[in-house]
Amino acid sequence: MTSVTPAEAGAAVLADVTEDDEPAPASAGVTGVLAGIARHAFPRAPMEVLDHVHVSVESGLAGDFRGAVKPGRQPKRQVSLMERGDWDAAMAELGADHHWSMRRANLLVEGLDLPQAAGAIVRIGDAVVLEIMMECDPCSRMEEIEPGLKAALTPDWRCGALARVISGGDIRVGDIIRVEE
Repeated sequence: MTSVTPAEAGAAVLADVTEDDEPAPASAGVTGVLAGIARHAFPRAPMEVLDHVHVSVESGLAGDFRGAVKPGRQPKRQVSLMERGDWDAAMAELGADHHWSMRRANLLVEGLDLPQAAGAIVRIGDAVVLEIMMECDPCSRMEEIEPGLKAALTPDWRCGALARVISGGDIRVGDIIRVEE
């Protein structure tokens, strides 16, 4: 797996060209960059910000307590994703400047509008495939971080999306994220 910085990957993605400098075909899907990875080992545990992590169908992000699939249950919230633009907008609205990991999301996405529909497929890097299951509703814990944050994250899926793992593998900051049709 090739690793590039988010800025390098973002420049290539936002230019929307192939290596041959030709426009990418419409069927290539919408792309962005994985700008951050975080996990927590148990409820209310401090978030650990990472530059890479293994993702599996059985346990989501390695070391994150939310990813484990309970026997006999369908996974709904193995991985949480949030758009950088949405976090930045909420912070600006509140006049605050908290690190994105305070939101307790697993993955921070840049340069991509996450799909706002259950069943949408998102690919990260070469191997990891996620299925969007539902909108992530902001919890009351957001008010502990900043008064008004819960309300600021409520409109238009601003708090992000919850997903299940369809195919696992290793991901790292700078990987390309693609919404697949």
